Amino acid sequence: MTITVLRLGHRIVRDKRITTHVCLVARALGADKIILSGQKDQNILDSINRVNINWGGSFKIEYKKRWKDTINEYKKKGFCLIHLTMYGEKIQDKINKIQKNDNLLVIVGGEKVPIEVYKESDYNIGITNQPHSEVAALAIFLDKYFNSKELDLEFKGAKLKIKPNKLGKEFIYGS
Repeated sequence: MTITVLRLGHRIVRDKRITTHVCLVARALGADKIILSGQKDQNILDSINRVNINWGGSFKIEYKKRWKDTINEYKKKGFCLIHLTMYGEKIQDKINKIQKNDNLLVIVGGEKVPIEVYKESDYNIGITNQPHSEVAALAIFLDKYFNSKELDLEFKGAKLKIKPNKLGKEFIYGS
C-alpha cells in the first residue's frame, strides 16, 4: 500500500504555512510521501525532513515543478487518483470504493485547480460541499480511508515522542 499526496501550485509567499500543514497532516495521518509542485520552497523541504529526523518514520517529501508529469507517472503506475475538492462527490458515498485501492495519489489544491485535474482524477471527492481548508480535507480523507487506525501509528526511529497527558507537556527522548 502506498499513499502519495500531491500538493498543487505551491506559492512561497502566500502558501508557506498552509503547505507546511498539509505536509504535517499527510505525514502524521499515514501518507508515505508528499510531492510539492509550483514554486520550489527549500525551507519546507528542509523543515519536513527535520521533522522526520526528530519524530521518526519514513515519510518522504520531494519537489516536482510540473504537476502534470506527476499525475501521468502515477496513472501509468496504476494508482487511483483522488482529487479533494469542495465541488466533488460526497466522501461518505465513495469511500468504500476508494478503500478497495491500495495505491493512491491524493491531490490537494493550492492555487486555482486546473480543469485537467478534475478530468484526470478517478474521483473528485468533496469533504462537505462548503468552503473549507485543504488541510482539513486531507485529514478527514485519510481518517476515513484508514478507518481511524492511523491515529495509533508508531514512527520508528523517533528521537522525540509525546507521552499523552491530561495536563501539561511530557516528552520521551530517544528511540
